Amino acid sequence: MSSPHDKAWSDFWARNRQSGQDGGCLPAKWQGIDAQQRAAWYRFAQLLPRNARVIDIATGDGRVMAWMLSKRRDLKLQGVDMAPELPDPPKGTKFRAGTTMESLPFPEGKFAAAASQFGFEYGDVALAAAELARVVAKGGKIALMTHRIDGPILEHNLRRREQINWVFETQDLFATAKRSLAARSAGLQLLAPKIKHCPAEGARLFGQGSAAWEISEAIRRTMIMGARQHSVHVAQTLDMIADQARNEIGRIASLEAACKQTSDETKFLQALEKGGLKQSSIEAVVEADSSQPFADFRILSHS
Repeated sequence: MSSPHDKAWSDFWARNRQSGQDGGCLPAKWQGIDAQQRAAWYRFAQLLPRNARVIDIATGDGRVMAWMLSKRRDLKLQGVDMAPELPDPPKGTKFRAGTTMESLPFPEGKFAAAASQFGFEYGDVALAAAELARVVAKGGKIALMTHRIDGPILEHNLRRREQINWVFETQDLFATAKRSLAARSAGLQLLAPKIKHCPAEGARLFGQGSAAWEISEAIRRTMIMGARQHSVHVAQTLDMIADQARNEIGRIASLEAACKQTSDETKFLQALEKGGLKQSSIEAVVEADSSQPFADFRILSHS
């Protein structure tokens, strides 16, 4: 059975697919980050032997595999992810959903290399390292792109969490909407002033397109468009919006925890060593138009 945490990531990838987004946890204005990620994986792909089998840990939508395959058509790429549901894999690759990095269903030495972008640090590092050390053949290459606690990805998502909490806690907007629905039973059809005005206030405080504006506007539209619908159906739509927002809060919490894992470099390296891996190199990854690193690119090998 999948956990709420796993479902949060399934929902995240599903929404990305439906909206056509390709930026992971970042807005479109940071496409320079995407370009630097792609370049790092292009370089790694060129290091691998011909026809190498590669496992991509926490594959998500499979973008790392797609990038690598675009440079090396001979690679045999297998993605795994704990999310119980994933989008369709990129052509020429395979997915295995509902699979944790701490318990990989593959024999010893099956892969010549392993990759993970913003995934490995979400798990139990020592256990995940031990599994990679087991399924990657001796002498194989392992590359990780890991989050930084001082990077723009966490910064952006913490702001979104603040905005979501503004809707839930400061404005108590979902409860206000439910009270408005209850008032309908008494024949009162007026829309609560808070529901009318919160989208504009959210935009003023946090910006147009912010989570504060986005969610409060979704609530406002649901109430207006549902004026002639049965209250039960309107309540179900409100619950769906609230569940998606809570899932995002859960996803951001897991992102924050992952950043904390890599922020203590000594502890992180010790966990790798415990699992049978050692770090050969680490390189800060920086967007072309910024001096602020957003990730670290690590090359590991068997210890």
